[in-house]
Amino acid sequence: MGDVSHRTVAILAFDDMEVLDFAGPYEVFNVAGELGEGNPFQVFSVGLTGAPAVGRGGFTVLPTYSLDDAPPPDLLVLPGGAGTRPLVHDERLVDWIRDRAAEVELLLSVCTGALLLGAAGLLERRTATTHHDAYDELAAVSPTTKVVRGQRFVRSSDTVLTSAGVSAGVDLALHVVQLLAGQETRDRTAAEMEWMWQS
Repeated sequence: MGDVSHRTVAILAFDDMEVLDFAGPYEVFNVAGELGEGNPFQVFSVGLTGAPAVGRGGFTVLPTYSLDDAPPPDLLVLPGGAGTRPLVHDERLVDWIRDRAAEVELLLSVCTGALLLGAAGLLERRTATTHHDAYDELAAVSPTTKVVRGQRFVRSSDTVLTSAGVSAGVDLALHVVQLLAGQETRDRTAAEMEWMWQS
């Protein structure tokens, strides 16, 4: 890893990913990178290949890198969505996640991205959460995991954090911004995004 005040954030992009699972953390880390002192975050996307990843509703991402050529990130975010179900059987991806887990400072999952962590054996005998419709699926993929219900995000280990569904990924990303770049950067990011703004 490079300068501890400047971190690279990789976000996995794949077919049938949930739009906000990808775009929410992307927005948080990108805005924090722009507004935080010393540009604390730089975001890029990683696809299974270099081809466009077509998410829910046709939302399409052209990955910055593929699994084969992505530089090692400081943080890795795994979105969820229907597309995670076939990917739990993709040995190449699961191995790649396992390899990155040994290198990154933090590994984040959003929604059913936790299924990928479970498939990689990274949630064994740990607490974790996921989308409320997928609690039983996570327990099936990783039977020793204690699945936490009704919580926005969970610190599963020193390096792994899991969040509930869709919008919860924004809360998790803001939490990580606060941990790594401070309260002021987190607050400026949330204000810029008008997150949880109420009239």
